[in-house]
Amino acid sequence: MKNLKHLNKYFYKYKWKLLLGLVITIAARIFAIYYIPFIGKSTKVIEKYLNGEITQIAEVKSQLLWNILLIVGTTLISAFLTFLMRQTFIVVSRHMEYDLKNEVFKHYQDLSLNFYKKNRTGDLMNRISEDVSKVRMYLGPAIMYSVTTFTSTVVVLIFMIKAAPELTLYTVIPLPILSVAIYRLSVAIHKRSTIVQQYLSKLNTFTQESFSGIAVIKSYGIEPQTNDNFTDLSNGSLQKNIDLVKVQAFFFPLMVLLIGISNLIVIYIGGRKIISGEIANIDVLVEFILYVNMLTWPVASIGWVTSLVQQAEASQERINEFLKEKPEITNPKSEPDTINGNIEFKDVTFTYDDTNITALKNVSFQVKKGETLAIIGKTGSGKSTILELIGRLYDIDEGEILIDGRNNEELNLESLRKSIGYVPQDAFLFSDSIRNNINFGKTEADEKEIIEAAKNASVHKNIMGFSKGYDTVLGERGITLSGGQKQRVSIARAIIHDPEILLFDDCLSAVDTETEEEILNNLFEITKNKTTIIVSHRVSSAKNDNKIIIMEDGKILQRGTHTELLRQGGYYKELYAKQLNEKEM
Repeated sequence: MKNLKHLNKYFYKYKWKLLLGLVITIAARIFAIYYIPFIGKSTKVIEKYLNGEITQIAEVKSQLLWNILLIVGTTLISAFLTFLMRQTFIVVSRHMEYDLKNEVFKHYQDLSLNFYKKNRTGDLMNRISEDVSKVRMYLGPAIMYSVTTFTSTVVVLIFMIKAAPELTLYTVIPLPILSVAIYRLSVAIHKRSTIVQQYLSKLNTFTQESFSGIAVIKSYGIEPQTNDNFTDLSNGSLQKNIDLVKVQAFFFPLMVLLIGISNLIVIYIGGRKIISGEIANIDVLVEFILYVNMLTWPVASIGWVTSLVQQAEASQERINEFLKEKPEITNPKSEPDTINGNIEFKDVTFTYDDTNITALKNVSFQVKKGETLAIIGKTGSGKSTILELIGRLYDIDEGEILIDGRNNEELNLESLRKSIGYVPQDAFLFSDSIRNNINFGKTEADEKEIIEAAKNASVHKNIMGFSKGYDTVLGERGITLSGGQKQRVSIARAIIHDPEILLFDDCLSAVDTETEEEILNNLFEITKNKTTIIVSHRVSSAKNDNKIIIMEDGKILQRGTHTELLRQGGYYKELYAKQLNEKEM
């Protein structure tokens, strides 16, 4: 139960509603049991009539009618209170589920990129959906039935002791056996529930990756192999679920058996006491049998509730694993900062934790507000890493990254990132309308601003070519659009909120040279008073920029303007000549 302690704050948050539910539950259980003495009284009236103690049949009917009305009345009140009880506990559990999902999602967003490199998307989705749903069953039904069971048991035992204390003692003899059996089964359920949830995560991960990579699967014609792999995972999950169900299946028969034994004890010992005269009236025996049978569901529900609690414990343990993860990147201050856009790298060295690859080695450069820096280099030379470090997606190992002369690790993280318009190398679009993808960074943008941003990114004509224009809903990851269109929509998204710093990570690689030239001309006007860094493999994207640096193996190989680098010779001049020849061909 130690993992479920994390949920105590939610119980405290909704304590008054839960307390109200407790009061309603106690009242409902009392009324649910209160009719039994009237059944006993009815039996006693009939017994007296048969023994001749009551001779008037009208008196018998009157007493029976009165008892029937009381039985119906208490049953209706119990039913209404039970309805209120379920409304209280189940509604509160939904609020708690909502709070827990928000807590998990917010924590996911706070965690650094390294976390997502180490964990699979399917597993993360399973923990915020399936695992949280298992926990909700503990927060709602398990708590509700625990309260119901405890209240019913206490009330029934009070009535039983009041009727016949010694017979009550014999009736509860099977309960210690029940306790031991529940404990042993609970341990087994907890272990098997954990395994079931782990398999479910594997299934979710495999399914998510298969759907995301369906184009690759179809291109290689490996659908049968993928299907076989999924079948193997499904069979494994099926077997683990069967193993869990086999243990859970012991609960209910065991409860019924023990209740049956209690009934036999009541009938045997109670019958002997009536024969011996220790119990004067048969109505006591009738009441006792009803009391014992009223314990059937509460006692039987112990097994079900225990199963829910153990499954919730296993799920909450998995949730806690992630909630205990600490973000590597934290906001150093709550006060906002004003960002102008001057950027300086001073002897920056950075190594990725997950691969242990040193991406940057003593890199130094400066870009002032209003200037444009182009970064060119081979794949893996550290170009994209520079852009990620400016937005503080990672913290560096050595050196300093200064924004307006201040270390970026000392700046308000929200202010820093809001001042940046970032277009990643792999353009990611959401399964939403084109309009909402463009105004993603500025939700209050009007139609004119959206269209202007699209025009500057040279994608407006393409969008208007769709039947629904800007209301066209894109498929997952923007699959509806071509590679070049996705890149241009991403550029529109970056420039619409008018940031101080614009970072373009090889975002024109999928467009033709004519469109590239058009976009660069538009960006030239937009970026006049902004700090702009463009990562590219094309010299055409860099030749008009204020500064150019050439990266190789995490180091700056060359730096200068287009003219200066041509005079220097080396990698830049060779790349320029090669791309010029390709263009002429």
